[in-house]
Amino acid sequence: MRYWDALFAFLVAMAIAAVLTPLAGRLARRVGAVVTPSERGLAERDTPALGGLAILAGVLVASAFWLPSTINLRHTVGTAPGSAGTVHTLAILGGACLITLVGAIDDAHPLRPQWKLLGQIAAALIAVEAGAVVTDVTIPFVGTLALPNTGGVLTVIWLVGLMNVVNFSDGVDGLAAGLCTIDGIAFAIIAFDLHIAGAGVLAALTAGAALGFLFHNFPPASVFMGDSGANLLGYLLGVVAVVGSVKTGAVVALIVPLFVLAVPFLDTGFVVAKRLKYRRKPWDADANHFHHRMARMGFSQRRTVAYLYGWTLMLAGVAVALRFVPYSNHHGTYHLGWMLVMVAIVLVALAASVYLIYVLEILKFKSRRTREIRTAEPDTSEHEIDQRIQREVETGEFERVG
Repeated sequence: MRYWDALFAFLVAMAIAAVLTPLAGRLARRVGAVVTPSERGLAERDTPALGGLAILAGVLVASAFWLPSTINLRHTVGTAPGSAGTVHTLAILGGACLITLVGAIDDAHPLRPQWKLLGQIAAALIAVEAGAVVTDVTIPFVGTLALPNTGGVLTVIWLVGLMNVVNFSDGVDGLAAGLCTIDGIAFAIIAFDLHIAGAGVLAALTAGAALGFLFHNFPPASVFMGDSGANLLGYLLGVVAVVGSVKTGAVVALIVPLFVLAVPFLDTGFVVAKRLKYRRKPWDADANHFHHRMARMGFSQRRTVAYLYGWTLMLAGVAVALRFVPYSNHHGTYHLGWMLVMVAIVLVALAASVYLIYVLEILKFKSRRTREIRTAEPDTSEHEIDQRIQREVETGEFERVG
Protein backbone atom coordinates (compact mmCIF):
# COMPACT_ATOMS: atom_id res chain seq x y z
CA MET A 1 0.00 0.00 0.00
CA ARG A 2 1.43 3.35 -1.07
CA TYR A 3 1.08 7.00 -0.12
CA TRP A 4 -1.07 7.46 -3.21
CA ASP A 5 -3.75 5.25 -1.64
CA ALA A 6 -3.95 7.60 1.32
CA LEU A 7 -4.07 10.65 -0.96
CA PHE A 8 -6.88 9.23 -3.10
CA ALA A 9 -8.80 8.14 0.00
CA PHE A 10 -8.37 11.65 1.43
CA LEU A 11 -9.66 13.33 -1.74
CA VAL A 12 -12.63 11.01 -2.25
CA ALA A 13 -13.72 11.23 1.40
CA MET A 14 -13.42 15.01 1.18
CA ALA A 15 -15.49 15.20 -2.01
CA ILE A 16 -18.24 12.90 -0.72
CA ALA A 17 -18.55 14.76 2.58
CA ALA A 18 -18.56 18.14 0.83
CA VAL A 19 -21.32 17.10 -1.58
CA LEU A 20 -23.52 15.40 1.02
CA THR A 21 -23.23 17.92 3.87
CA PRO A 22 -25.98 20.24 2.50
CA LEU A 23 -28.26 17.20 2.14
CA ALA A 24 -27.53 16.21 5.74
CA GLY A 25 -28.47 19.76 6.75
CA ARG A 26 -31.82 19.48 4.98
CA LEU A 27 -32.50 16.15 6.68
CA ALA A 28 -31.61 17.70 10.03
CA ARG A 29 -34.23 20.42 9.58
CA ARG A 30 -36.87 17.83 8.72
CA VAL A 31 -36.22 15.71 11.82
CA GLY A 32 -35.73 18.64 14.16
CA ALA A 33 -31.95 18.28 14.64
CA VAL A 34 -31.39 22.05 14.79
CA VAL A 35 -29.09 23.95 17.14
CA THR A 36 -30.51 27.22 18.46
CA PRO A 37 -28.44 30.13 19.85
CA SER A 38 -27.56 29.75 23.53
CA GLU A 39 -25.22 31.15 26.17
CA ARG A 40 -22.90 28.16 25.99
CA GLY A 41 -22.75 27.92 22.22
CA LEU A 42 -21.58 30.54 19.76
CA ALA A 43 -24.28 29.89 17.15
CA GLU A 44 -25.83 33.16 15.98
CA ARG A 45 -28.88 31.60 14.31
CA ASP A 46 -30.74 28.31 14.09
CA THR A 47 -28.35 25.86 12.40
CA PRO A 48 -29.02 22.26 11.30
CA ALA A 49 -26.80 19.53 12.71
CA LEU A 50 -26.31 15.91 11.45
CA GLY A 51 -23.21 16.85 9.47
CA GLY A 52 -21.77 13.67 10.95
CA LEU A 53 -23.86 11.65 8.48
CA ALA A 54 -22.01 13.26 5.56
CA ILE A 55 -18.68 12.67 7.28
CA LEU A 56 -19.59 9.00 7.79
CA ALA A 57 -20.58 8.65 4.13
CA GLY A 58 -17.21 10.02 3.05
CA VAL A 59 -15.42 7.63 5.39
CA LEU A 60 -17.38 4.58 4.19
CA VAL A 61 -17.03 5.28 0.46
CA ALA A 62 -13.29 5.94 0.67
CA SER A 63 -12.84 2.89 2.92
CA ALA A 64 -14.58 0.65 0.39
CA PHE A 65 -11.92 1.46 -2.20
CA TRP A 66 -8.68 2.00 -0.28
CA LEU A 67 -8.90 0.68 3.28
CA PRO A 68 -7.64 -2.93 3.55
CA SER A 69 -9.90 -5.52 5.18
CA THR A 70 -7.24 -6.18 7.81
CA ILE A 71 -4.31 -4.26 9.22
CA ASN A 72 -1.51 -6.60 10.23
CA LEU A 73 0.72 -5.34 13.02
CA ARG A 74 4.22 -6.26 14.04
CA HIS A 75 4.79 -8.46 17.08
CA THR A 76 5.14 -6.50 20.32
CA VAL A 77 5.71 -7.51 23.93
CA GLY A 78 2.03 -7.65 24.87
CA THR A 79 0.78 -9.70 21.91
CA ALA A 80 0.35 -13.46 22.07
CA PRO A 81 3.38 -15.56 21.08
CA GLY A 82 3.58 -15.96 17.34
CA SER A 83 0.97 -13.26 16.73
CA ALA A 84 1.64 -9.86 15.26
CA GLY A 85 -1.88 -8.66 15.91
CA THR A 86 -4.62 -8.11 13.34
CA VAL A 87 -7.14 -5.28 13.16
CA HIS A 88 -10.36 -6.01 11.27
CA THR A 89 -11.35 -2.77 9.62
CA LEU A 90 -14.90 -3.84 8.72
CA ALA A 91 -15.67 -4.15 12.43
CA ILE A 92 -13.99 -0.78 13.06
CA LEU A 93 -16.34 0.77 10.51
CA GLY A 94 -19.25 -1.01 12.19
CA GLY A 95 -18.36 0.75 15.43
CA ALA A 96 -18.18 4.02 13.49
CA CYS A 97 -21.70 3.49 12.16
CA LEU A 98 -23.00 2.70 15.64
CA ILE A 99 -21.58 5.78 17.31
CA THR A 100 -22.78 7.98 14.44
CA LEU A 101 -26.29 6.56 14.85
CA VAL A 102 -26.26 7.21 18.59
CA GLY A 103 -25.03 10.75 17.99
CA ALA A 104 -27.66 11.38 15.30
CA ILE A 105 -30.43 10.26 17.65
CA ASP A 106 -29.05 12.59 20.30
CA ASP A 107 -28.93 15.47 17.80
CA ALA A 108 -32.61 15.02 16.94
CA HIS A 109 -33.90 13.99 20.38
CA PRO A 110 -31.40 14.70 23.19
CA LEU A 111 -30.49 11.58 25.14
CA ARG A 112 -29.60 11.38 28.80
CA PRO A 113 -25.82 11.35 29.46
CA GLN A 114 -25.87 7.70 30.59
CA TRP A 115 -27.40 6.56 27.30
CA LYS A 116 -24.84 8.48 25.27
CA LEU A 117 -22.07 7.00 27.40
CA LEU A 118 -23.48 3.51 26.87
CA GLY A 119 -23.40 4.04 23.11
CA GLN A 120 -19.81 5.26 23.26
CA ILE A 121 -18.75 2.26 25.34
CA ALA A 122 -20.47 -0.10 22.90
CA ALA A 123 -18.64 1.41 19.93
CA ALA A 124 -15.33 1.28 21.81
CA LEU A 125 -15.89 -2.39 22.69
CA ILE A 126 -16.48 -3.18 19.02
CA ALA A 127 -13.14 -1.53 18.18
CA VAL A 128 -11.38 -3.51 20.91
CA GLU A 129 -12.90 -6.78 19.67
CA ALA A 130 -11.78 -5.80 16.18
CA GLY A 131 -8.16 -5.74 17.37
CA ALA A 132 -7.66 -2.04 18.14
CA VAL A 133 -6.52 -2.75 21.68
CA VAL A 134 -3.42 -1.57 23.52
CA THR A 135 -1.43 -4.60 24.66
CA ASP A 136 1.71 -2.75 25.72
CA VAL A 137 3.06 0.77 25.93
CA THR A 138 6.62 1.85 25.18
CA ILE A 139 7.73 4.56 27.61
CA PRO A 140 10.79 6.58 26.48
CA PHE A 141 13.93 6.00 28.60
CA VAL A 142 12.04 3.39 30.66
CA GLY A 143 11.08 0.51 28.41
CA THR A 144 7.98 -1.44 27.49
CA LEU A 145 5.08 -1.89 29.89
CA ALA A 146 2.99 -4.96 29.03
CA LEU A 147 -0.78 -4.74 29.57
CA PRO A 148 -2.00 -8.30 28.93
CA ASN A 149 -5.08 -8.06 31.18
CA THR A 150 -5.94 -4.36 31.37
CA GLY A 151 -5.28 -3.25 27.80
CA GLY A 152 -8.88 -3.69 26.69
CA VAL A 153 -10.28 -1.62 29.55
CA LEU A 154 -7.70 1.12 29.03
CA THR A 155 -8.46 1.21 25.30
CA VAL A 156 -12.19 1.60 25.95
CA ILE A 157 -11.44 4.45 28.37
CA TRP A 158 -9.17 6.05 25.77
CA LEU A 159 -11.73 5.84 22.96
CA VAL A 160 -14.65 7.05 25.07
CA GLY A 161 -12.49 9.86 26.45
CA LEU A 162 -11.42 11.02 22.99
CA MET A 163 -15.00 10.96 21.69
CA ASN A 164 -15.96 13.32 24.50
CA VAL A 165 -12.86 15.48 24.04
CA VAL A 166 -13.73 16.13 20.38
CA ASN A 167 -17.37 16.65 21.32
CA PHE A 168 -16.40 19.24 23.96
CA SER A 169 -14.25 21.11 21.43
CA ASP A 170 -17.15 21.39 18.97
CA GLY A 171 -18.39 24.73 20.29
CA VAL A 172 -17.45 27.22 17.59
CA ASP A 173 -17.85 27.09 13.81
CA GLY A 174 -15.12 25.10 12.11
CA LEU A 175 -13.11 24.27 15.21
CA ALA A 176 -13.58 20.52 15.72
CA ALA A 177 -13.55 19.75 11.99
CA GLY A 178 -10.39 21.80 11.45
CA LEU A 179 -8.55 20.27 14.40
CA CYS A 180 -9.49 16.75 13.28
CA THR A 181 -8.29 17.52 9.75
CA ILE A 182 -4.90 18.63 11.04
CA ASP A 183 -4.64 15.73 13.51
CA GLY A 184 -5.70 13.17 10.90
CA ILE A 185 -3.05 14.33 8.44
CA ALA A 186 -0.38 14.23 11.16
CA PHE A 187 -1.39 10.70 12.18
CA ALA A 188 -1.35 9.59 8.53
CA ILE A 189 2.22 10.81 8.01
CA ILE A 190 3.40 9.18 11.23
CA ALA A 191 1.58 5.88 10.60
CA PHE A 192 3.18 5.52 7.15
CA ASP A 193 6.58 6.26 8.65
CA LEU A 194 5.94 3.51 11.20
CA HIS A 195 5.02 1.17 8.30
CA ILE A 196 1.38 0.83 9.38
CA ALA A 197 -0.05 1.81 5.99
CA GLY A 198 -3.61 0.71 6.79
CA ALA A 199 -3.74 3.05 9.77
CA GLY A 200 -2.27 5.79 7.58
CA VAL A 201 -5.09 5.37 5.06
CA LEU A 202 -7.72 5.39 7.82
CA ALA A 203 -6.22 8.59 9.24
CA ALA A 204 -6.08 10.20 5.80
CA LEU A 205 -9.69 9.46 4.88
CA THR A 206 -10.81 10.65 8.33
CA ALA A 207 -8.99 13.93 7.71
CA GLY A 208 -10.47 14.17 4.22
CA ALA A 209 -14.04 13.65 5.41
CA ALA A 210 -13.55 16.26 8.14
CA LEU A 211 -12.16 18.75 5.60
CA GLY A 212 -15.04 18.14 3.18
CA PHE A 213 -17.49 18.94 5.95
CA LEU A 214 -15.42 21.98 6.97
CA PHE A 215 -16.24 23.67 3.65
CA HIS A 216 -19.76 24.14 5.01
CA ASN A 217 -18.81 24.55 8.65
CA PHE A 218 -16.14 27.26 8.53
CA PRO A 219 -17.43 30.52 10.05
CA PRO A 220 -20.20 31.34 9.40
CA ALA A 221 -21.33 27.70 9.44
CA SER A 222 -24.35 26.56 7.44
CA VAL A 223 -24.33 23.09 9.04
CA PHE A 224 -23.00 21.68 12.33
CA MET A 225 -21.53 18.20 12.68
CA GLY A 226 -23.50 17.58 15.86
CA ASP A 227 -22.79 14.73 18.26
CA SER A 228 -22.98 12.36 15.30
CA GLY A 229 -19.90 13.93 13.75
CA ALA A 230 -17.94 14.78 16.89
CA ASN A 231 -18.27 11.26 18.33
CA LEU A 232 -17.43 9.72 14.95
CA LEU A 233 -14.27 11.77 14.47
CA GLY A 234 -13.18 11.17 18.06
CA TYR A 235 -13.74 7.43 17.64
CA LEU A 236 -11.81 7.21 14.37
CA LEU A 237 -8.88 9.31 15.59
CA GLY A 238 -8.78 7.23 18.77
CA VAL A 239 -8.56 4.02 16.73
CA VAL A 240 -5.87 5.54 14.50
CA ALA A 241 -3.83 6.61 17.54
CA VAL A 242 -3.97 3.08 18.96
CA VAL A 243 -3.29 1.18 15.74
CA GLY A 244 -0.99 3.67 14.03
CA SER A 245 1.12 4.72 17.00
CA VAL A 246 0.61 3.32 20.50
CA LYS A 247 0.31 -0.32 19.37
CA THR A 248 3.45 -0.22 17.20
CA GLY A 249 5.99 -0.48 20.01
CA ALA A 250 7.91 2.54 18.70
CA VAL A 251 9.85 4.64 21.22
CA VAL A 252 7.67 7.71 20.60
CA ALA A 253 4.45 5.69 20.39
CA LEU A 254 2.93 7.14 23.55
CA ILE A 255 4.21 10.69 23.05
CA VAL A 256 2.88 11.17 19.51
CA PRO A 257 -0.88 11.14 20.32
CA LEU A 258 -0.30 13.41 23.31
CA PHE A 259 1.25 16.08 21.08
CA VAL A 260 -1.11 15.63 18.13
CA LEU A 261 -4.21 15.80 20.34
CA ALA A 262 -2.82 18.22 22.92
CA VAL A 263 -5.09 21.21 22.20
CA PRO A 264 -8.47 19.45 22.65
CA PHE A 265 -7.05 17.54 25.64
CA LEU A 266 -5.84 20.74 27.31
CA ASP A 267 -9.15 22.44 26.62
CA THR A 268 -11.15 19.57 28.12
CA GLY A 269 -8.75 19.21 31.02
CA PHE A 270 -9.06 22.86 32.03
CA VAL A 271 -12.85 22.80 31.75
CA VAL A 272 -13.35 19.55 33.68
CA ALA A 273 -10.90 20.65 36.39
CA LYS A 274 -12.82 23.90 36.83
CA ARG A 275 -16.14 22.07 37.05
CA LEU A 276 -14.77 19.74 39.70
CA LYS A 277 -13.26 22.69 41.58
CA TYR A 278 -16.70 24.26 41.93
CA ARG A 279 -18.37 20.90 42.67
CA ARG A 280 -20.21 20.67 39.37
CA LYS A 281 -20.68 17.53 37.29
CA PRO A 282 -17.87 17.09 34.73
CA TRP A 283 -20.40 16.67 31.90
CA ASP A 284 -22.45 19.76 32.78
CA ALA A 285 -22.29 22.33 29.99
CA ASP A 286 -20.70 25.73 30.63
CA ALA A 287 -18.90 28.51 28.76
CA ASN A 288 -15.30 28.05 29.92
CA HIS A 289 -13.73 26.37 26.88
CA PHE A 290 -10.83 28.09 25.11
CA HIS A 291 -13.14 29.33 22.35
CA HIS A 292 -15.54 30.81 24.91
CA ARG A 293 -12.66 32.62 26.60
CA MET A 294 -11.48 34.00 23.28
CA ALA A 295 -14.99 35.19 22.43
CA ARG A 296 -15.21 37.06 25.71
CA MET A 297 -11.84 38.65 24.98
CA GLY A 298 -13.29 40.05 21.77
CA PHE A 299 -11.94 37.49 19.29
CA SER A 300 -14.10 36.84 16.23
CA GLN A 301 -14.94 33.22 15.42
CA ARG A 302 -12.49 33.21 12.53
CA ARG A 303 -9.70 34.65 14.65
CA THR A 304 -10.46 32.10 17.37
CA VAL A 305 -10.24 29.11 15.05
CA ALA A 306 -7.13 30.57 13.38
CA TYR A 307 -5.33 30.72 16.74
CA LEU A 308 -6.39 27.21 17.71
CA TYR A 309 -5.57 25.83 14.24
CA GLY A 310 -2.11 27.35 14.50
CA TRP A 311 -1.56 25.94 17.97
CA THR A 312 -2.68 22.48 16.86
CA LEU A 313 -0.54 22.64 13.71
CA MET A 314 2.49 23.59 15.79
CA LEU A 315 2.08 20.68 18.21
CA ALA A 316 1.26 18.23 15.42
CA GLY A 317 4.46 19.41 13.76
CA VAL A 318 6.38 18.48 16.90
CA ALA A 319 4.88 14.98 16.76
CA VAL A 320 5.92 14.60 13.12
CA ALA A 321 9.40 15.94 13.92
CA LEU A 322 9.77 13.25 16.59
CA ARG A 323 9.70 10.72 13.75
CA PHE A 324 11.66 12.57 11.07
CA VAL A 325 14.40 14.48 12.94
CA PRO A 326 17.26 11.92 13.15
CA TYR A 327 17.99 12.46 16.84
CA SER A 328 17.85 8.72 17.46
CA ASN A 329 17.80 5.39 15.66
CA HIS A 330 14.65 4.68 17.76
CA HIS A 331 16.42 1.73 19.36
CA GLY A 332 18.12 3.48 22.26
CA THR A 333 21.01 5.26 20.50
CA TYR A 334 20.87 9.08 20.46
CA HIS A 335 22.80 11.66 18.41
CA LEU A 336 23.69 14.71 20.49
CA GLY A 337 23.47 17.38 17.78
CA TRP A 338 20.07 16.33 16.47
CA MET A 339 18.89 15.67 20.02
CA LEU A 340 19.58 19.33 20.85
CA VAL A 341 17.63 20.37 17.76
CA MET A 342 14.70 18.21 18.83
CA VAL A 343 14.83 19.57 22.38
CA ALA A 344 14.80 23.11 20.99
CA ILE A 345 11.74 22.34 18.84
CA VAL A 346 9.88 20.89 21.81
CA LEU A 347 10.84 23.80 24.08
CA VAL A 348 9.65 26.38 21.53
CA ALA A 349 6.33 24.55 21.20
CA LEU A 350 5.91 24.29 24.96
CA ALA A 351 6.81 27.95 25.45
CA ALA A 352 4.27 29.00 22.83
CA SER A 353 1.65 26.79 24.48
CA VAL A 354 2.31 28.30 27.89
CA TYR A 355 2.03 31.78 26.40
CA LEU A 356 -1.29 30.98 24.70
CA ILE A 357 -2.70 29.56 27.93
CA TYR A 358 -1.51 32.70 29.72
CA VAL A 359 -3.24 34.88 27.12
CA LEU A 360 -6.46 32.95 27.65
CA GLU A 361 -6.18 33.46 31.40
CA ILE A 362 -6.09 37.25 30.83
CA LEU A 363 -9.85 36.86 30.77
CA LYS A 364 -9.68 36.78 34.57
CA PHE A 365 -7.87 40.10 34.55
CA LYS A 366 -10.31 41.72 32.12
CA SER A 367 -13.46 40.76 34.01
CA ARG A 368 -12.04 41.79 37.39
CA ARG A 369 -10.49 44.99 36.02
CA THR A 370 -13.85 45.98 34.52
CA ARG A 371 -15.51 45.63 37.92
CA GLU A 372 -12.71 47.63 39.58
CA ILE A 373 -13.05 50.54 37.13
CA ARG A 374 -16.84 50.57 37.38
CA THR A 375 -16.62 50.68 41.19
CA ALA A 376 -13.91 53.34 41.37
CA GLU A 377 -15.09 55.43 38.42
CA PRO A 378 -18.83 54.85 37.92
CA ASP A 379 -19.10 57.66 35.33
CA THR A 380 -16.68 55.93 32.93
CA SER A 381 -18.41 54.74 29.76
CA GLU A 382 -18.29 51.14 28.52
CA HIS A 383 -16.27 52.24 25.50
CA GLU A 384 -13.68 53.99 27.66
CA ILE A 385 -13.42 50.94 29.93
CA ASP A 386 -12.89 48.64 26.94
CA GLN A 387 -10.22 50.92 25.48
CA ARG A 388 -8.43 51.22 28.80
CA ILE A 389 -8.40 47.46 29.44
CA GLN A 390 -7.32 46.73 25.88
CA ARG A 391 -4.38 49.13 26.28
CA GLU A 392 -3.39 47.50 29.58
CA VAL A 393 -3.58 44.02 28.06
CA GLU A 394 -1.50 45.01 25.04
CA THR A 395 1.21 46.78 27.08
CA GLY A 396 1.21 44.25 29.92
CA GLU A 397 1.02 47.09 32.42
CA PHE A 398 -1.26 45.44 34.95
CA GLU A 399 -1.04 43.44 38.12
CA ARG A 400 -1.48 39.70 37.72
CA VAL A 401 -4.90 38.48 38.82
CA GLY A 402 -5.12 34.99 40.29
